[in-house]
Amino acid sequence: MGRVTERRRVIRIRDGVVSTRPDTLVAEEPMEIRLGGKPLAITMRTPGDDFALAAGFLVSEGVLASADELAHIVYCAGATGGGAAHSGEAGSEGGANTYNVVDVRLAAGVPVPDITLERNVYTTSSCGLCGKASLDAVRTRTRWPLDTDPGPHTPVRIEPATLAALPDRLRAAQRVFERTGGLHAAGLFTVDGELLDLREDVGRHNAVDKIIGRALQEGRLPLSSSVLMVSGRASFELAQKAVMAGIPVLAAVSAPSSLAVDLAAETGLTLIGFLRGSSMNVYAGEHRLAVDGAAG
Repeated sequence: MGRVTERRRVIRIRDGVVSTRPDTLVAEEPMEIRLGGKPLAITMRTPGDDFALAAGFLVSEGVLASADELAHIVYCAGATGGGAAHSGEAGSEGGANTYNVVDVRLAAGVPVPDITLERNVYTTSSCGLCGKASLDAVRTRTRWPLDTDPGPHTPVRIEPATLAALPDRLRAAQRVFERTGGLHAAGLFTVDGELLDLREDVGRHNAVDKIIGRALQEGRLPLSSSVLMVSGRASFELAQKAVMAGIPVLAAVSAPSSLAVDLAAETGLTLIGFLRGSSMNVYAGEHRLAVDGAAG
């Protein structure tokens, strides 16, 4: 879909010299996610990987955990009317399609939760819910407790030097950011620092959902031997998404929120902030860092 960027005319002023030029901007459009035909959520996102975004969002909400629980995802015709658009990420041939509404259908036998009730009780900081109820909900609903890692004899261990290299590797792989300067990114790495997947979006939470959704579609959940690196800060919402996908390490170039640190401590997530150069702060889960000795 050729909607990731758009061109706009701008007036440029440099050292008092005024000129006009076209500028490349990142596209931002709303996407409505429906579950079984019923509206669930609306998110502002950069178009592309929409089906993965929807799937990843439902992993974060505890609705999906494996590819066999998902029947299909389709585009709907949106506000202009018409039926659903089938067969992959393509619209219907007849009638208008905004490509901004997707409907997720669960496989036969997979219960459809009472989304209205659950979102009022369990969801993320974007809904204004905080405190112990949020922490308990994530800890009790995740299907892959992080304190077990991949197995009792193969705990995840990562070198600080490997972590220090991740921001530059993330930045180097951001193709759309190079053209626009206006996107967040999320990258999935091995514990050895190999880039497995990278997604860009105007919202870093969307970029994370796209990574998790692709993993679900490809049957790779849980992501129990991986590191999630995000641009910007680490919110409770991002920590929740990591925990729900079984990701043991979350690193960010900026600060975490207090509730993100609380959630990491509650669930066993390794949470790293201010990852810049060879410097970093470890807020929880320090047992996964391959370092000698303890801080005084």
